[in-house]
Amino acid sequence: DKAVAEKEIDFAVHSLKDLPTEAIPGLCLTCVPPRERVGDVLVSNSIGSFEEIPEGALIGTGSMRRKAQLLNQRPDLRIEDIRGNVDTRLQKLDDGQYQAIILAESGLKRLGLDKRITHVIDHSVMLPAVGQGALGIECRENDSYVREILAHLNHADSFISITAERSMLRALRAGCLAPVGAFGQIIDSELRLQGVVLSGTGALRVDAHAEVALAELSESKQMEAADVLGQAVADDLIHQGATELIAEAREN
Repeated sequence: DKAVAEKEIDFAVHSLKDLPTEAIPGLCLTCVPPRERVGDVLVSNSIGSFEEIPEGALIGTGSMRRKAQLLNQRPDLRIEDIRGNVDTRLQKLDDGQYQAIILAESGLKRLGLDKRITHVIDHSVMLPAVGQGALGIECRENDSYVREILAHLNHADSFISITAERSMLRALRAGCLAPVGAFGQIIDSELRLQGVVLSGTGALRVDAHAEVALAELSESKQMEAADVLGQAVADDLIHQGATELIAEAREN
């Protein structure tokens, strides 16, 4: 961000999952290329699917969101932290340190490691992180030349979907490390957003969803509608106690 602001580079490419939702003065998220696969996957050398995970199995993940959703479904599992890049995590799995690990499907596909995917976890079990599977290109807000060039890479449906997700996360004031999941998608000209917030242990969970029709709206109005939709889903989650769950997870 500093390099973009100081004109050392013209734009920066981010993993949107890791990009803070609060805008930086003078910079803007100007482009989102077509989104990769959004979900999380099980990677294992001995377990064939999520349903086949044995009781008390040792699962590795570095994500509180994944840990909380796993424990919400399977409180019997042993979830331990795992760090390092994808290759390092796969090596730890192969060395027998874990019976399975959870990774993003998009990351494995982009690295050409999709053959390691054992099972794609259904969204009913695990909602992805906000912006998961998407890249975001950031540049200077007043640089019309660069913004015009980058516009050719933009995928409108992906940008609209992640706008709703990021609006939800921003309204929750949760940050990218909290046990919060979201999935926005456009189906038949309707933007649909699902959101979930859990306690750190996964024992408590609140869900919300909403949708908005996009067919009669201009592109700018669609972006506005996505932002409003995200706030509406966040308000529903907050009404159900999401703020307290996020605070509890941070304490742990």
